[in-house]
Amino acid sequence: EGMAPPQRILFPPEKICMAWQQTQRPGAGLDNLGNTCFLNSVLQCLTYTPPLANYLLSREHSRSCHQQGFCMMCVMEAHVNKVLHSSAGAIQPWTVVNVLTRIGEHFQLGMQEDAHEFLRYTVEAMQRARLSGSSDLDISSQATTIVHQIFGGSLRSRVTCLSCKAISDTYEAFLDIPLDIKAVSSLNEALEDFVKPEQLDGENGYKCSKCEQLATASKRLTIHRSSNVLTVCLKRFDAFSGRKISKVVQYPEYLDLGTYMSQAAGEPLLYSLYAVLVHEGYGCQRGHYYCFVKASDGRWYKMNDASVGLCDIKTVLCQRAYLLFYAR
Repeated sequence: EGMAPPQRILFPPEKICMAWQQTQRPGAGLDNLGNTCFLNSVLQCLTYTPPLANYLLSREHSRSCHQQGFCMMCVMEAHVNKVLHSSAGAIQPWTVVNVLTRIGEHFQLGMQEDAHEFLRYTVEAMQRARLSGSSDLDISSQATTIVHQIFGGSLRSRVTCLSCKAISDTYEAFLDIPLDIKAVSSLNEALEDFVKPEQLDGENGYKCSKCEQLATASKRLTIHRSSNVLTVCLKRFDAFSGRKISKVVQYPEYLDLGTYMSQAAGEPLLYSLYAVLVHEGYGCQRGHYYCFVKASDGRWYKMNDASVGLCDIKTVLCQRAYLLFYAR
């Protein structure tokens, strides 16, 4: 595959269970503790990620955790068990709010934060917790934690020299895929843009190691190894102005990732939507976040801070989504 095999497997892939192991009614809503809707909506999307929830509900992590002090995996295990086993309509997510600055030192309680950034920091903090005490691991082994085996995949960047046809491949791990939406109106169009070949020429030419000159080349990004859970961020916020792209971007309930893979002629690779996170308002540090999740009973619920309400798939599919969560 062009990537070095891992020297150690930290979590056996066959132990990951993609389907809910127990069916129950949806868990509690989450009280807003002062501009914490970004945190509440991300936590609800993670709580209803079946392979992660199955693992955290088993309490397998805390039984073997030797970490001193802060451990994001222990925090998430406590939170998910509390939410899914609560008989209350809503709980206060202090378990997570109390460690906000440990998740990301720039996060401040009482300040609205970007939900995508909080998701990234939370998943990376869980990954660090699973790697604690294993500082000498090779890159491929680091991708065998439970966290990486749920959320992680890899991208291949292939550069083809148009003079001598030499091919150079590089690989990069991902935990989510951010997609530009400026020129598209659907998720499939955004994915097509993502894998569209880009020409490298002129000042941006490619220094080819085979023909040893600055050559015109074609560069193409593809998904090389797909993740069990695919998290997509529709880039609604302009990095410089912070202004929001509010247009509708359509997304399907079932997504075939097959055509965006390095081996594109292969079998269909089907994913099913299980969570949608929405931002209402004008900028990522303002406005309001809420989400829609598919619970273990197979029904969809709108999670808006403390409120939990049943809804249908038609409502879920007509949102101006910011983050989309799909599972294989």
